[in-house]
Amino acid sequence: MSSLSISDAVDLQISKYANIGSLAILIFDYCITFQDEVKWTWFRPWDLTRVIFTISRYLPFIGSGMTAYAALRVNGPCAPTLAENIVHIISIVAAEALLVIRTWAFWQKSRKVLIGLLTFSVVTTITAVAVNVNPNHQLIPGGQSTPGCYFESSRNAAGVYCILAIFECGILILTAYKKFHDYRESQNSIVTAVYGGSMLYMLCIITITVTNAIIDAVSPFGYSNMFDTLQLVVHSVLASRILFHLRSNNDRANEINMGSAVSEAIRYRRSSQIQTNEIMV
Repeated sequence: MSSLSISDAVDLQISKYANIGSLAILIFDYCITFQDEVKWTWFRPWDLTRVIFTISRYLPFIGSGMTAYAALRVNGPCAPTLAENIVHIISIVAAEALLVIRTWAFWQKSRKVLIGLLTFSVVTTITAVAVNVNPNHQLIPGGQSTPGCYFESSRNAAGVYCILAIFECGILILTAYKKFHDYRESQNSIVTAVYGGSMLYMLCIITITVTNAIIDAVSPFGYSNMFDTLQLVVHSVLASRILFHLRSNNDRANEINMGSAVSEAIRYRRSSQIQTNEIMV
């Protein structure tokens, strides 16, 4: 690109604002869900789920900040984006790992399902990395008339998003199949809330992934990174909310079971007292 037209400049400016706005969304969501994080994760042991959650929760702040900086840096030499891409990949993989763990739990921690999910995850990850030989987004050098860098990416990013969308659709299908096969006639509000909420969040994640694939495939290059930060933010935000939602409903179910056990004990005690009084009479 030897020169920057007014239309290109407007496209790039919109892309920058979208990335900054996505970072603001991440910060806002963190503030309103911090109490849930403290309640449902802070006082639990450091198991695999908590480690993955911490990565998917906090690493996006670094990745989003690096992307925002890259979007605003349009003068001077083009900064390398390898570190930024690595942070983005790790953050999204961690969020997807939470979805895998949740799906495995829905299937009663079946060993066959776990092997299938891990195989699916590894295959899609390797394929995405192979497709994404060039950086997922990069600062493309300008010409002599417009020195500096342009915040644009190559078309190969669309292939990466398509692969990611296929993986996420697979997770959604497994969740939906479990819900409608095993709990089709269930009137349990907790089951409905758990599966319904999880599928809704998954649809939102798939929507932003497909949107990014379409934008990278057919839109002008100035828009190619418009939702780059939002992709990271949506995965982090919704994966965290799914975890909070599951643990909240699990706690609610335990309270209901405990209440039922107490009620049963009270009924049994009253029945025993009545029988005792009858015997005494």
